[in-house]
Amino acid sequence: MLSLLALAIPLLMGVISFVVPWRRWIGWGSALSSAAVLGIGIALCISTSSHGSVSALHGTLRADALSSFMVVVIGTVALLATLQTPRVMGREIGEGTTTARQASFYVALMQAFITCMLTAVLAANLGVLWVAIEATTIATTFLVSHNRTKKAIEASWKYVILCSVGIALAFLGTVLVYFAALHSGVVAPNAVSLNWTSLMAIAPHLNHGVMRLAVTLLVLGYGTKVGLAPSHSWLADAHSQAPAPVSALMSGVLLTVAFYALLRFKAIADAALGPAFPRALFIAVGLLSLVVAAVMLIAQRDYKRMLAYSSVEHMGLLALGAAAGSSLAIAAVLLHMLGHGLTKSTLFISSGEISHAEGTTEIAKVKGLLARRPVLGGIFGCGLIALLGFPPFSLFISEFTMARAEVNVGLWWVVAISLVCLSVIFVSMTNHARHMILGGDSSVALSLNARSVVVPLVAALAASAFIGISAWPLLTLLRAAAHVVVR
Repeated sequence: MLSLLALAIPLLMGVISFVVPWRRWIGWGSALSSAAVLGIGIALCISTSSHGSVSALHGTLRADALSSFMVVVIGTVALLATLQTPRVMGREIGEGTTTARQASFYVALMQAFITCMLTAVLAANLGVLWVAIEATTIATTFLVSHNRTKKAIEASWKYVILCSVGIALAFLGTVLVYFAALHSGVVAPNAVSLNWTSLMAIAPHLNHGVMRLAVTLLVLGYGTKVGLAPSHSWLADAHSQAPAPVSALMSGVLLTVAFYALLRFKAIADAALGPAFPRALFIAVGLLSLVVAAVMLIAQRDYKRMLAYSSVEHMGLLALGAAAGSSLAIAAVLLHMLGHGLTKSTLFISSGEISHAEGTTEIAKVKGLLARRPVLGGIFGCGLIALLGFPPFSLFISEFTMARAEVNVGLWWVVAISLVCLSVIFVSMTNHARHMILGGDSSVALSLNARSVVVPLVAALAASAFIGISAWPLLTLLRAAAHVVVR
């Protein structure tokens, strides 16, 4: 029942916003919807921890510890993003860049986007998961081009074309998994199912050659949606041109929802093939993503694109953590998903405020934020500190734990290469941040007074710091969620 409610609330809010002309209460209603999703996610976590997995709609929806955790991640980032809707849409309508009808359409698409992501993580059937992730592409294509500038429309076309190619590869991979199940000889052909539990039960009997091809296609296909190299090129354009709350949702949670799909298939592949082949694939895309991010960040000139390429880096780290494959590694991967969602959504929302205040997204044209706009500069600076993996923020703990888990399984050389790339990224981003945040004339200081911006972003950073200092409220859930992937 809770799973069905998690989908029904944002879907209903999306229908209301599509039918009813824009009013400020529609924006606040979308935020309330996201808060309800977060509450349901927490309730699902408690329920699955106590009673195991729960199902709805005759088994179509299924929530276990892993999917419940993902509902919490989606709800958290969605709440941060949708809290900005009244302010952002009100400002755009006042400036004449958006009409009331377009604002309503924006809210409807945001709620559809959230509903699709929730469907993906709550689907019991891996085919339904594929459909839901494909549906996110449709919703976000229109959201990326919301501003209707030439660059935004170009970015949306690039996004939809590349992600459609990726999702087509993922479809072929899913079909091959079904083909392998159909010819496993364990169950009757008319009883073969793409349900996660059914595939796990027969995984040791799946044809190895078919599964190797399937896993390769799935990593390349869903990896495109994750933003893993070599299919990452849409990410910087889309994230830099989309409205800030949309960028927060895409970077903070859409990428990790697609990675959730990879974790589901990795569990099947490990049971079918053993860990060696999936590990090699994840190491390859993970290291390539870190190298690409390091190279692209060296001479980056746009701070929104800088944040986008940082997402490529962090998705690469997730891939390397998943490659290690131990319970410790997967628990750290999941913690990293939550920490990255909190941090990156904070940074993209604050970058939207910087862009509006400064009138540019060029790093060279933004100086002395901390002196001129102390609140905004402070939030953005703390967010970058968290993103770079400094304690006490949670990304420090998750990155350290993933590295430890990789060394434990003999991947010390992967950790060594990662540290070189992370060092380059650290120097590059620190240099860009120094230019933007430090210096300036404090006599012209301007404060950010909007509580709808300051309070949620400060709360998100505080939550990240609290998790970094004491992750005990999440330990039981993280262990249970990791056990879903590592049997």
